[in-house]
Amino acid sequence: MNYPEFFKSLEVIKVLDPLSNILGAFEMGIYEFNYLDVVKSAGHSCPTVAGAYLITSEALKVLYSNGLAVRGEIKVEFKEELQDGVSGVISNVVSQITGATDKSGFKGLSGKFARHSLMSFNSNISSSARFTRVDNGKSVDVYYDPSSVAPSPNINPLMQKIMGGLADPKEIKEFGELWQDRVKRIFENSSSVIRVVEL
Repeated sequence: MNYPEFFKSLEVIKVLDPLSNILGAFEMGIYEFNYLDVVKSAGHSCPTVAGAYLITSEALKVLYSNGLAVRGEIKVEFKEELQDGVSGVISNVVSQITGATDKSGFKGLSGKFARHSLMSFNSNISSSARFTRVDNGKSVDVYYDPSSVAPSPNINPLMQKIMGGLADPKEIKEFGELWQDRVKRIFENSSSVIRVVEL
């Protein structure tokens, strides 16, 4: 399996998932997600998938500054409706890492460990997403804006050729490399594209 080398250098997100411990999946319920994990689930790597990974990572660092994020005990709100724009792509990545879902998630064991109803859309917020700890109510708003990391000027002409079926293999390869170069630069400039506000 070949993929961009920079995937390997990106920070992992470690979580504590009590349910996984009880059900014998991971010892002590501790495991981690990396960017490659979410790329596999999404089927692609792009500024949106990168942003979803980053907003989740940065939100959890602030919410759980003294320990591991507890998967399944995090509420997530989005300003947009699920079907709007890239909300679905972002929510899928966030759900994978936090365990939060709207109505489709795990219903729990004897009233515990439920994952459904922890994610909501069309919320009255101005941020890209709001993350809230279920145990203590602490919340953070996370803003993501990758516009300062501009794509190569060759991206659009190449995309037009590809979509028109006119690109040769070399051009298709070049497009992919340029696309992933921007994703790499977004990660490298995460401090300027992500803002976390404690509420």
